[in-house]
Amino acid sequence: MSELVQRVRDVLPAVRQDLEDLVRIESVWADPARRGEVQRSADAVAKLLSDAGFADVQIVSEGGAPAVIARHPAPAGAPTVLLYAHHDVQPEGDHTQWNSPPFQPTERDGRLYGRGTADDKAGIATHLAAFRAHGGNPSVGVTVFVEGEEESGSPSLSRLLAAHRDTLASDVIVIADSDNWSTEVPSLTVTVRGLADCVVEVATLDHGLHSGLWGGVVPDALTVLVRLLASLHDDEGNVAVEGMHEAAAADVEYPPERVREETGLLPGVCEIGSGSVPQRLWAKPAITVIGIDTTPIDKASNTLIPRARAKVSMRVAPGGDAAAHLSALTRHLERNAPWGAQVTVTPGDVGQPYAIDASGAVYDAARSAFRDAWGAEPVDTGVGGSIPFIAEFAKAFPSAKILVTGVEDPATQAHSVNESLHLGVLERAATAEALLLANLGSDGQVAT
Repeated sequence: MSELVQRVRDVLPAVRQDLEDLVRIESVWADPARRGEVQRSADAVAKLLSDAGFADVQIVSEGGAPAVIARHPAPAGAPTVLLYAHHDVQPEGDHTQWNSPPFQPTERDGRLYGRGTADDKAGIATHLAAFRAHGGNPSVGVTVFVEGEEESGSPSLSRLLAAHRDTLASDVIVIADSDNWSTEVPSLTVTVRGLADCVVEVATLDHGLHSGLWGGVVPDALTVLVRLLASLHDDEGNVAVEGMHEAAAADVEYPPERVREETGLLPGVCEIGSGSVPQRLWAKPAITVIGIDTTPIDKASNTLIPRARAKVSMRVAPGGDAAAHLSALTRHLERNAPWGAQVTVTPGDVGQPYAIDASGAVYDAARSAFRDAWGAEPVDTGVGGSIPFIAEFAKAFPSAKILVTGVEDPATQAHSVNESLHLGVLERAATAEALLLANLGSDGQVAT
């Protein structure tokens, strides 16, 4: 074990350089103008995997972004492990809000800043480090699958899994796209919330009216919309939509000061909802208004607005059905509009939640690897966000054991400005994955 740990350390400087090169590629699939950068990113990932010793490397696409699949065949009787990551990144937002250029990796205080440093190009780096530490010849089969449109909801993933099912078939699936409890304590993610969203439009008039002449007599659409959106929560901030599912969360401590530190709550702003933080964050539904279309302030006039609309995003607790929850949200919006306003709800994306039974030999092997790499007992946690493709993998490969790991920590700020990777976490995550491959290749650990 100590020799393998040292080999991880030996390969990390080169892996970090490879990671920085990937971060410099602006692989934002959501931006049509940068689709060429996504292709360039796929080409770079394919070359890295080929250079690492994978003999079978291909770039594939099923009507969406390019993905990379690389295979190292399993020795006789050994299991095959699928290592997942994604090479696309979120849009960077306002460059002026970054402390350093978003696509120029910059180290400060032991963290590497830049878009995709953690989410999820560090997942690619973790897989590279683990494979290289084994000299390109681990005692298990390894398939690396690097997707190219995860940040856009993985719309072509089901087609990729169907078209390349035999190539991707595996006994264990490691998804390196999640969080850790802290920079010193690792996590195994065992539950993720689902996602559903919609656009709600309210209409009260067939044209705008002078607010002085008709204000106080006929309702404007924006006031209606505000009142309708306010009905989604009770006075404590709990979701007030009927038909929502609630699960049980892990019994771990999440004190208020940690919430305030990790979120940047402003002075005087309170938490919302009832129950423990893990319960609210991992096991209860949440509804957020993420956008409103109406008249901009600089174009406002004394006019009653005839139409207004909002995008509403909902998180679904593990065990719930995202499609059924979207139907419940739609019914609520249609039935609760004040003053008889007309309501149109347009459904959007749906991603199912997932809960993992993290027991058995594979999970024992993973926890052992985490203990040895981190020097700390891993914590089973949930994720407040959504990773809908986990359910896709479970559906495509029902007999495979799924491990959800990652290189993020509470200070990573994935999807936000100043995203960063803790370099110590990268080393520990890579070491844990290298040890996991060794554990899974040991006699008696995993039956194929």
